Amino acid sequence: MESGISRVAFIGIGRMGWPMAIRLLQAGFTVAVHDAVPGRAADFAVKHGGIAATSAAEAAAGAGAVITMLPTSREVAEVVTAIRPRLAPGAIIIEMSSGEPSATRAIAHDLATQSIAMVDAPVSGGVARAETGTLAIMTGGDAVPLDRVDPLLRAMGGSITRCGDIGAGQAMKALNNLVSAAGFLISVEALLIGSRFGLDPAVMVEVLNNSTGMNNSTQRKLNQFVLSRKFNSGFGLDLMVKDLSIALQVGRETGTPAPLAAQTRELWAAAASLLGPGQDHTAAARFSEALAAAELESPQIAKKA
Repeated sequence: MESGISRVAFIGIGRMGWPMAIRLLQAGFTVAVHDAVPGRAADFAVKHGGIAATSAAEAAAGAGAVITMLPTSREVAEVVTAIRPRLAPGAIIIEMSSGEPSATRAIAHDLATQSIAMVDAPVSGGVARAETGTLAIMTGGDAVPLDRVDPLLRAMGGSITRCGDIGAGQAMKALNNLVSAAGFLISVEALLIGSRFGLDPAVMVEVLNNSTGMNNSTQRKLNQFVLSRKFNSGFGLDLMVKDLSIALQVGRETGTPAPLAAQTRELWAAAASLLGPGQDHTAAARFSEALAAAELESPQIAKKA
């Protein structure tokens, strides 16, 4: 599908944004990048090509689409304010951050008064799938702008699911991470119980993956990052807590009782408080280990030196 978009501004080339911008370059788009970290955009351009912009507004000038991949909706609002005077007629803002759906809706409605379209398209899959262009992308917004940006999203994602109106993608992303976070904690607790009983945690993971207890954590996290003690999946513990907070916010705004969601968020927040900043989200297993006064290990899984 032809989008008519050839130039893209990518605002926020952090751990996720960096490989996503590379995928756009490899797909043939002209990409102008900007990041709040001084020198990062220039470093990207030297290593991979593209245009290093000294500001978000400079990156957005003449772009058919502007992608934001930023920490919170507050930064997104600041960037949108800065780039609005430089947006080309018909430009579309693609909000790919894990933001607050209600905040995104407010920004989109304000932009609509100037006939500027905005869609949200948060992602799941981590750095590894960003590098291979196989991210799961959840979108929200009107069909016409989503059709136009579809080729850009397909350069970065392996699956693209339209979830509803603007903000629906971000609501779905937060709720996806809520389910993932709960699955991770209960999987770790099960391994701790089994280990004390005398079961090999690696054997437990094998059985879970062949049984009804299988989930993303048993498949992709327990052996790879917990039993190996690597704790380097590429997704931060602080970001998980943020997403869980967003999921609970959606629950409050919709008047939905969510006691298990609240408990899950509190446990992850406690893990973040105990472990301190800069931790990978899989390190939350160490919080469960601290409660049990035990450390998970298996003779089948080599530990990180």
